[in-house]
Amino acid sequence: MKHENHAPETPATAFLRQHRVAHSSHLYEYEEHGGTRVSARELNVDEHAVVKTLVMEDEAGKPLIVLMHGDRKVSTKNLARQIGAKSVAPCKPEAAQRHTGYMIGGTSPFGTKKKLPVYIEKTILDLPLIYINGGRRGFLVGVQPHEIMRVLQPKEVDCGLPD
Repeated sequence: MKHENHAPETPATAFLRQHRVAHSSHLYEYEEHGGTRVSARELNVDEHAVVKTLVMEDEAGKPLIVLMHGDRKVSTKNLARQIGAKSVAPCKPEAAQRHTGYMIGGTSPFGTKKKLPVYIEKTILDLPLIYINGGRRGFLVGVQPHEIMRVLQPKEVDCGLPD
């Protein structure tokens, strides 16, 4: 675990503060390609409660964000059908960074450069607390899912598959 005295200031934490979202800050030692397995281990929490922020695009190249449990993956076919798109695929890292202003591995749904449509796996709303990227690699924030509903107004989807 990383030992810094205070959490970094990011566009995500500024957004959370501006919208009066109570959150906890959790720093950890980032590992390249470690994903939610590493952050869950470092924070000693269930990977199901660590939520990935995935930047995807539809067939027209329109970007969107999908919030998914760390231990699940997105069925792009189911997602496309539910949002009325022909197809959905992950954005290339440089496109995702251009849309959000965040580096891959540090992407947060809060404080993105462009306002993007957000979709949330509906079972995330069953959890009392989730851990989601705070806008920097090695930095998660703990928030209540109902706060995400309030400030991002995501549409609920059911497109998670076992990872």
